[in-house]
Amino acid sequence: MQNHFELFQLPQQFAIDSGQLDAAYRDVQSRVHPDKFVNATDAEKRVAMQWATRANEGYQTLKNPQRRAQYLCELNGIDLQVESNTAMPMAFLMAQMEWREELAKARATKDAGLLDDLDSQLRTARKAQLKDIETQLDAGDYAAAAQGVRALMFLEKSGEELRFAFDALEA
Repeated sequence: MQNHFELFQLPQQFAIDSGQLDAAYRDVQSRVHPDKFVNATDAEKRVAMQWATRANEGYQTLKNPQRRAQYLCELNGIDLQVESNTAMPMAFLMAQMEWREELAKARATKDAGLLDDLDSQLRTARKAQLKDIETQLDAGDYAAAAQGVRALMFLEKSGEELRFAFDALEA
């Protein structure tokens, strides 16, 4: 069975050309979209639906950097152990605690400026984490990349919590 990179004829690497991905996705969808199989047999309709679903899933996975990195690790035999492996470097854990404290303080004081500062810090950390993950994946160090993906997942979750805090201020 083809993996997502093969489906879209892209190199199996972290850095991808989003324009190429979009074009490849549209190409695959144009060939397998269920609307093209209105007069087909039930079996052909089912196969077309399976391919369309697979194309959607592959596109969503490759479009999202965190999911793409996780997928690359899995393709190379690394289980991220998201539920069971929560070990992180001490510096990351300390930063995580500081961000949580800042978020709690910003919520309590309804301080939009503090939320903006925290947003900037999280964006910078996310960008650096993605760069590290790319370097690790390119070097074939999938175990290190997996730890980076777990850290990135935390950063993504923190970003969501931050958006909720912004929404609460605006309400």
